[in-house]
Amino acid sequence: MTFREKLKTAIQTSNSTLCVGLDPNLDRLPADPKWISDSPAQKVEQFLKTVIDATSDFCAAYKPNLGFFEALGPDGWDTFEEILDYIPSNKIIIADAKRGDISSTAEHYAKAFFEQFDIDAITLNPLMGFETLDPFLSHSSKGVYVLTLTSNPGAKDILLQELSDGQTVSSYISKQLSKKQASSDTSIGMVVGATKAQDLGPVITPFRKAPLLIPGIGKQGGSITELKNALHQHQGLPLVNSSRSIIYAGEGSANWEKSVARAAENYKKRLGPITEQYV
Repeated sequence: MTFREKLKTAIQTSNSTLCVGLDPNLDRLPADPKWISDSPAQKVEQFLKTVIDATSDFCAAYKPNLGFFEALGPDGWDTFEEILDYIPSNKIIIADAKRGDISSTAEHYAKAFFEQFDIDAITLNPLMGFETLDPFLSHSSKGVYVLTLTSNPGAKDILLQELSDGQTVSSYISKQLSKKQASSDTSIGMVVGATKAQDLGPVITPFRKAPLLIPGIGKQGGSITELKNALHQHQGLPLVNSSRSIIYAGEGSANWEKSVARAAENYKKRLGPITEQYV
């Protein structure tokens, strides 16, 4: 099964374009008397498994953020692998790693995530050049999501800068990715921020068939209505990510997992008008 086929199936079977971001911050874990261990890594594992149980009916994908696992030290990699194994096989798993390097370094990143961890997709940073993507582009069952127009305010520092011909760096990246897809087995997608919905037109138009990973709703304040309008003619399947607004929805509550489930269900419903365009 190709990546795009699995992505389509995941969205259709869940009737959802929601991606749940797994960002396990030790400082925000519930003060839960049911922890089976005082080990930070095992607390994170138990917390995320509970989050997955609470949200799997409402989402098509999960996006574990590598920074939070790496912060756990050596045990974090074991925890990351445990969580990958726990996520249902019919969900898309995106490693939010933002890797981007040259030559054999990129080759080994590709081996690590596509062969050793066997994730479905990975986020990549193209700013060292498009050659850094090449080691990831020979896997038809895999996908990459390339940072194109990110949701953070700093996107204006580089990605929204205008080039001499008037297009932005983001639009230039999109055009180059569209060309690269023609000779690549791996599905190439783009990371575009919901907080930049008003700027998305010139960015996604050159690559209308690109799958999109869209952060920025929830705590970052992106508008789902504006995002729907921006995606009106886009053909590639979107995944709209929410992390903190879902996994910490039960902060301070004894029955926090129920709050997490309600938050995921609510986001699935709110994204319904977008999902309807693609199922």
